[in-house]
Amino acid sequence: MNYYAHPTAVIDEGCSIGNGSKVWHFSHVMPQSVIGENCILGQNVLVSPRVTLGNNVKVQNNVSLYTGVVCEDDTFLGPSMVFTNVINPRSFIERKNEFRTTLVKKGATIGANATVICGVTIGAFALIGAGAVVTKDVPDFALVMGNPARQAGWVSRYGHRLEFGSDNRAVCPETGETYEKTGDTVTWIR
Repeated sequence: MNYYAHPTAVIDEGCSIGNGSKVWHFSHVMPQSVIGENCILGQNVLVSPRVTLGNNVKVQNNVSLYTGVVCEDDTFLGPSMVFTNVINPRSFIERKNEFRTTLVKKGATIGANATVICGVTIGAFALIGAGAVVTKDVPDFALVMGNPARQAGWVSRYGHRLEFGSDNRAVCPETGETYEKTGDTVTWIR
């Protein structure tokens, strides 16, 4: 075992956990789930079957990752944020064959207590504000907030708000990296 699991964590047979990952108090990793290297699962995290987490994913306390959730490398899931996996759940109707995939792309952050409705894609390095309710796809580098979530601007890979000039370029104040906006798309110029 090349990962750490707190003694109160439940790790089911048939899951995969990468080197250097940590699973903390009262968390449960279920069969057929895949957790990459150097991930951190905080206290009271549920990872359901067929969930995939890339490398360096940080899942804060009290998050449930339901079947259909895919998080790419370097994503951050804030405390008590919520994923759904069925669009119209009813307790008296079994809809396990209707689970929808939710994709969180590389480097994206979802703030505390946000809710992500199933079937959406959250773009690379997007930043979802605390308490937001995401009901539709979010573009790469977008800053969204509110209920329902609406775009409030753009952010850099380091999470700083980008201010675009008349040349449709912006610079991250922390790194000096340049970004370019074309229509409703922002790209990082390497």
